Amino acid sequence: MIKILGFTGSLRRGSYNMAALRAARELLPEDAALEIADLSPIPFFNEDVEAEGMPGAVFSFRQKIADADALLISTPEYNFSIPPVLKNALDWASRGTDTPLPGKPLAIMSASPGMLGGARVQYHLRQVLVGLDLKALNKPEVFIARANRKFDEAGVLTDERTQKAIARLLVALVESVREQRLIKAQKAAPPAET
Repeated sequence: MIKILGFTGSLRRGSYNMAALRAARELLPEDAALEIADLSPIPFFNEDVEAEGMPGAVFSFRQKIADADALLISTPEYNFSIPPVLKNALDWASRGTDTPLPGKPLAIMSASPGMLGGARVQYHLRQVLVGLDLKALNKPEVFIARANRKFDEAGVLTDERTQKAIARLLVALVESVREQRLIKAQKAAPPAET
């Protein structure tokens, strides 16, 4: 079973991005499972707090990342960029020599009532992910534009085209995990005798 950890930069109860993560859970390939992490308990990063010991919510989040085979971020766009909740969680996860982030496959989607579907946040986020050495998929891209028309009042994704786009993204993410496992297995295998 391929374990994926999903999270969003939105804390809003009716978040389209949280709804997109819930939709993703229903659209996963059969051999994958998605856990959705709640970022709301994570305090804002502060080196003084860090010096006193890692907060429990941060430790738990980092452990979930370490246990996951891949990550799935669905994020809104705040003022053309990354929501502070999401950036803060990534900052905490990046600290120390035991960070669970490097090399982890990751997929991004964004939902917005706007016409661009959060395109600008994805481009800013990709810059951050390079610095964290996460292995973000370049394609396919999922921008859920006019999200207010694609989810019903209960937060259920009703747009078939968007469902198919998310399903393609998840297949690509699972495939990237399989490829990474194959490479690791090949490196670990003893050399063939000549």
